[in-house]
Amino acid sequence: MKQRVYFETTVVSYFVAKKSSNSVISGHQNSTKQMWKKIGKKFDAFISDLVLQEASKGNEEQAKKRLKAIESFPALKIDDETKELAKKLIEGHAIPREYPEDALHIALAAVNGIDIIVTWNFSHMNNPFTRIMVRQTMENQGYVCPEICSPDELLGE
Repeated sequence: MKQRVYFETTVVSYFVAKKSSNSVISGHQNSTKQMWKKIGKKFDAFISDLVLQEASKGNEEQAKKRLKAIESFPALKIDDETKELAKKLIEGHAIPREYPEDALHIALAAVNGIDIIVTWNFSHMNNPFTRIMVRQTMENQGYVCPEICSPDELLGE
């Protein structure tokens, strides 16, 4: 059975962005492109209404590329259960109040039974301190916590 994978907006942005001269960012872009090739083969990809909203912002040309890249992915809907779980993530200090969208991404994945959240957001989603707090909050609320990782980690590199 394929893993169900939720792509947070940073991953989509790295996938379509023009090649960076920064070696770290360039490496992230390469990993993202390698991971993208495995969609449908090793895992099923999901996004959300929130990813669609975020991907449509900013530079018009880049926004079109982001939306085109994810147009075939099922979009999870934001409902009351998702909003309530996101609120619990913020109240439990798993996600800073200033970043409610990050809490929504995580809640969307959990409520919809997603196995893995893929993100390049190391500040508020994919770091060991956040993952511990998110997992604890999820378990306290009766949810299975999706794994949170980068494309590198998903590829096993």
